Amino acid sequence: MAGAAPTVAPTATPAPTPTVVRRLKVVTTVAPLTNIVYNVGGPYIDLHGLIPEGADSHTFEPAPSDAKILAEADLIVLNGLHLEVPTEKLAEATKKPGAVILKLGDHTISRDEWIFDFSFPKEKGDPNPHLWMDPHYARRYAELVRDALSQLDPAHREVYARHTARFAALLDQLDRAIRQAVATIPPEQRKLLTYHDSWAYFARRYGFTVIGAIQPADFSEPSPREVAALIAQIRREKVPAIFGSEVFPSKVLEQIGRETGVRYIDTLSDDTLPGGPDDPQHTYVGMMLENLRTMVAALGGQVEAFKDIDPRNIPDRAEP
Repeated sequence: MAGAAPTVAPTATPAPTPTVVRRLKVVTTVAPLTNIVYNVGGPYIDLHGLIPEGADSHTFEPAPSDAKILAEADLIVLNGLHLEVPTEKLAEATKKPGAVILKLGDHTISRDEWIFDFSFPKEKGDPNPHLWMDPHYARRYAELVRDALSQLDPAHREVYARHTARFAALLDQLDRAIRQAVATIPPEQRKLLTYHDSWAYFARRYGFTVIGAIQPADFSEPSPREVAALIAQIRREKVPAIFGSEVFPSKVLEQIGRETGVRYIDTLSDDTLPGGPDDPQHTYVGMMLENLRTMVAALGGQVEAFKDIDPRNIPDRAEP
């Protein structure tokens, strides 16, 4: 009789190897840009902002440790328009093959749309870089980030597109609210005197006149002659309020406020987000809302148009 067939032990099916999804490494500079990028990429990217909140982005010098962060990045997002020159130079010198440097401002406006002013005089050649203070331009920034992320990470193209569409709708809502609120300010009071020329593009879009800034192009204090000229201009134009920065207190602005009898407000921000990192208003939209409520009220307008705007980040909300 033939021998029995040998018994073969069943072969165990090996457990599937978990798929490791490598998130894109994205490096940005100032906090508003970092937040705009987060609203597009959300948890699908590994995001790092180089410039600490409260630091002067115009004079920021990257540390040696920042070179390693830039060298590992897949996408480096700068504002451009000559804002972050030392960081841009370091990025160019250290970036890995295939990494992309995206200068948002340079792809948003043309040279004939550049604004030069007191803090950014034409003879120095550096335009005012604060495009993100105009939500219309912030919308364009998000679209540029969407396109760059989609090219580098096509697997999540639809997610980036969906986030951007929802963020764009939020910025459109903010834009409409700003127009409604500005319409309540008496036309003769739509004038801005600020510590730093951050509001030039905002003013151009919404019909304000920027009558001056305290901080000169070299980021020093203004001369006594310049201060005297500003005081005379404030009195002549009957400016209702002057605005400083909570990050860079200005004794000169306090002096101007006292001598002119004009209300001095020192809480505006162009690159620091309100609250702490876990607060719902710690966002680009939250920063703009706080600024606008303060500014509109101080200039004699009404702020009801802003009450229904949710400042939370788009990726942190449930899908509609």
